[in-house]
Amino acid sequence: MTYPAVQIFGVTGIPEIQIGDDLAEIILNACNGQNTPLERNDILVITQKIVSKSEGCLINLDTVIPSSFAAEFAAQWDKDPRHVEVVLRESRRIVRMDHGVIISETKHGHFCANAGVDASNLDGENIVSTLPEDPDKSASIIRERILELARIPVAVIISDTFGRPWRTGTTNVAIGVAGIHPLKDYRGEIDPYGFTIKVTQASVADEIAGASGLVSEKMNQVPASVLRNVSYFESSDGISPLFRDRETDFFR
Repeated sequence: MTYPAVQIFGVTGIPEIQIGDDLAEIILNACNGQNTPLERNDILVITQKIVSKSEGCLINLDTVIPSSFAAEFAAQWDKDPRHVEVVLRESRRIVRMDHGVIISETKHGHFCANAGVDASNLDGENIVSTLPEDPDKSASIIRERILELARIPVAVIISDTFGRPWRTGTTNVAIGVAGIHPLKDYRGEIDPYGFTIKVTQASVADEIAGASGLVSEKMNQVPASVLRNVSYFESSDGISPLFRDRETDFFR
C-alpha cells in the first residue's frame, strides 16, 4: 500500500556563524557529517538568524542614537530606546504600537513584531540582528552555491519565527525562497465531490517552513533542516506571490 509521506531532519554540527561564512558549504559538510547528504530536489530550510549573521546584518546598539519618539515609547514600556530605534528604522510602516510591542510592515513587505529585529541567539551584549536585506537573493545565492559544490538542484527557503493575529504562539514562516513556487493554486480544479474549487491557494512555502520548526527548535541550536519527498513546482518568482495585494487585503 502506498501513502503520502515526507521526511524531515535537522542539520546538526553547524558551528557559530561568522560574517562572510559560506553557508552552503557549511551546511553541505554538516549534512555529510551526519550521514544525511543532500539529495536532488530536497528542500533546505535555513533560519534567518544564521543568514543575517553571515551577511553581517548585525547592529551594535552602542552606535545607535534613538529619536525622541523611540525614547518616549521605550520609557513607557521599559524598553531599550536604541532597540526601538532600530525597529523603527527597519519598518516601512507601523501597524500597531502597544504593550511594548511594535507590529510593523518591514522593508521587504512582511508584517511581524519589531520588524524582525532580534537580540536572541547572538554572541555579545548590545547586539541585535535585522532581517537580510534581500532574503530571496540570499536563498538564491545559497541554492546556486550548493549546485556548484554538490551538483544537485535543491530548493531553499529562508525562515523566520512570526506570531499571528488572533492566535497564541509563534510558527516558522518563509521570508525568502529560491527554486520553489511559494503557492500551490487549486483554483479551477475539481474536488472529489465534483465541485470546482474557486478560491483555495495553499502557502506551500509557509507550510514547509512551519514543518521545519519541529526539528529546528529555537533552543536546540539546529538552524537548518531538510525536507525530502515534498512535491513542489520550481520557480524563480521568489516570495512575492505570498504578499496579498491591497485590493484583497481587508486588514490594511
